[in-house]
Amino acid sequence: MGPYYTNTYTNVYTHVYFLTEVSFPLERTGPAMSSSLLLPTADAPPARKGAISREDLLAATLKIIGPNRSLSTVSLREVAREAGIAPNSFYRQFRDMGELSVALIDLAGSSLRTIIGQARERATSTERSVIRVSVETFMEQLRADDKLLHVLLREGAVGSDDFKHAVERELAYFEDELRVDLIRLAAADGATLYQPQLVARAITRLVFAMGAIAMDQPPERDPELIEEISQMLRMILTGSHALNRAS
Repeated sequence: MGPYYTNTYTNVYTHVYFLTEVSFPLERTGPAMSSSLLLPTADAPPARKGAISREDLLAATLKIIGPNRSLSTVSLREVAREAGIAPNSFYRQFRDMGELSVALIDLAGSSLRTIIGQARERATSTERSVIRVSVETFMEQLRADDKLLHVLLREGAVGSDDFKHAVERELAYFEDELRVDLIRLAAADGATLYQPQLVARAITRLVFAMGAIAMDQPPERDPELIEEISQMLRMILTGSHALNRAS
């Protein structure tokens, strides 16, 4: 995971596009050389930009896919049009759409890890509160306007092999960071978890699986799902503590 995506993820959250100048051709009305401005049509493309950044292209792609569309269905020309550039300008930042898509998956993973990690740090030192805060934060990101979490959930299920591998890599990062937190919390209570890496894996996979279900359900169900997921996670941790005492 490169530092580029960790340091710049907020740029994509807040990037807003404005068309600053649109010029329209003059319509010749007769020999008197009078002229009038033609009104733009509803399908007029965005004004071309002189320079483009990776953040511009990632933000444009997020706007295209929304909450339901897979990255594998997005074309380079669509991204260029949304970003307001000529298609050839795309190659100044990415080799192809595959590289852009993997960069977006990496960005989604690093952004979510940062947000949830900060939430865990703000929680009190008990397992119960950390679990609850983590699940609540996860659900908040599921409903966030940027839909970055949707990228991970969707591409991990229906994306190409390269996209699935990129999602799998991000989940492995989640598991490693969670393992460290779980060991720290258990030690604070004078306890030891049984196979903490496996516990972290079970928790991560469960939360993302439930997130995929929640993605297609109305937000009104979120409190019920938060309670259900939290209870499942407490069961996993209780089982790990019991296995450690029995071993």
